[in-house]
Amino acid sequence: MIEGQAYNTPAFFAVKKLYLRPLSLLVTIIVVTKRESVGEDLNFRVYILAIAAFVVGTVELIIGGTLDLVANDLGVSISAAGQLITIFSVVFALSGPVLLAVTGKFERKRLYVGALSIFLIGNIISAFSVNYGMLMFSRVICAASGSLIIALSVTLASSVVEPHFRARAIGIIFMGISGSLVLGVPLGLVLGNAYGWRAPFVLISILTVMAIACISLFLTKVPATSVLSIREQIATLKDKKIVSAQLTSFLFLTGHLTLYAYLTPFLKDVMHVEANWISVFYFIFGIAAVLGGGLGGWLADKWGSQKSIISIIIVFACAIFMLPMMTFSFPLFIIMMGLWSMLSWAISPAQQNYLIEIAPESAGIQQGLNNSALHLGIALGSTVGGVVIEKSSVIYNAWVGGVFIILALLCTIFSITRGLSNQLVKEESIV
Repeated sequence: MIEGQAYNTPAFFAVKKLYLRPLSLLVTIIVVTKRESVGEDLNFRVYILAIAAFVVGTVELIIGGTLDLVANDLGVSISAAGQLITIFSVVFALSGPVLLAVTGKFERKRLYVGALSIFLIGNIISAFSVNYGMLMFSRVICAASGSLIIALSVTLASSVVEPHFRARAIGIIFMGISGSLVLGVPLGLVLGNAYGWRAPFVLISILTVMAIACISLFLTKVPATSVLSIREQIATLKDKKIVSAQLTSFLFLTGHLTLYAYLTPFLKDVMHVEANWISVFYFIFGIAAVLGGGLGGWLADKWGSQKSIISIIIVFACAIFMLPMMTFSFPLFIIMMGLWSMLSWAISPAQQNYLIEIAPESAGIQQGLNNSALHLGIALGSTVGGVVIEKSSVIYNAWVGGVFIILALLCTIFSITRGLSNQLVKEESIV
């Protein structure tokens, strides 16, 4: 099929109906929420940061729907094309904490605009890549700059609002991130099949320019705060309270991805869902995930971070353990799946807010490390899920994932019941 004719296919219109029309409704809901909350609750700059986070998050998976087109055009295998996603996740996970540490003394707005500019360059290179190596290089640039942008979005969002709205502001950022991950694949599929695999990167480049303009116009200068040295920042990981909090995120995402990474075979083999209905389930899952980010921030502001984290993990564990038992009824399964999806993203803003509370002087590096923990959890969960399927059946993925969730609960209880080490308290007092 000629790429330019792909937009006339039934698949194109199906994706458009399932994703783009509901997306316009979702944007309307967010705009209405923004109008109601600006001035009293949340600074409107939080929404600008969330939009920037959405743009950056989209680039990670947007190529997933066009791997075959990339492989054919650049003369590589599908497996090699898939490594473009893998390398992005690995670089994203490892570069965030390092970049936050070495840029700690830079004024934050200028640093944010600079990171967006580098991100823009990376996407332009992606759009004009003539070989596999060039495209891989551009993915590394986008991942490194993107990891810094996401971490800055969280820290800046928490700094431009009153403390009692901090978790909610972080939740808005994670709504942008979760929305980007959910919509990245279908968006890349629509644009890639209609106009070629380079088209999604052109769109992201245009959106990045708009994000740079908005940040430049509306975000005020944010001076760099007192920063621990790299050695002191690394030393914070010796504290059991902080390490166990980071392990909570790592284990939670590992358990989640053990099932989510293989949701398609679960739906086909266990639920016997036809292929043309799979996208409907993913859309429902995606909307619930986006709402979950806002829910987690709201709960953390209302209940406090500690109570919210424990409650979310307990209910999430119940949902993932019960999910295979709901396969006899589509309505019950969809309800349980929606709860599972919502809580999978609800924990992030509460966890980020908790890290700010227990380690305010190293909050930036802790948030960067937390993002790394999330991505490493994604990688391990996908691997564990694959082993489970190979050795037994996909129906066991949920229960194996649930074991990791129980471990995450134990880690968070351990963290909450521990005080900061004397050495860490002394270092933060000096700073």
